[in-house]
Amino acid sequence: MSNAAEPARVSVRILEKEYFVACPHDERAALLDAAEYLNARMREIRDSGKVVGLDRVAVMAALNLANELLRIRDEESKVTSSAVTRVRAARERAEAVLARHPQLEL
Repeated sequence: MSNAAEPARVSVRILEKEYFVACPHDERAALLDAAEYLNARMREIRDSGKVVGLDRVAVMAALNLANELLRIRDEESKVTSSAVTRVRAARERAEAVLARHPQLEL
């Protein structure tokens, strides 16, 4: 019987190679999903024929994924900034209305 505090030993297959990775039990499904995603991306790069060698395929996949992550972070930052600006403007409008009509205060 395994202890819940002990990490799970998970087997993942990437480009026909098996790797054993330790992770918390509650992160096992996410790890398997990540490995499947990475495997698919690495297969695309390998199958394109433009990159030769497992290490180079892995580096190209890592660069592509890092670029994707940074682009998503940038988009999230812009959305967050826009939301903060809209909330601030709404608050300022509400404060202006309350200042003109003090009887509306709660």
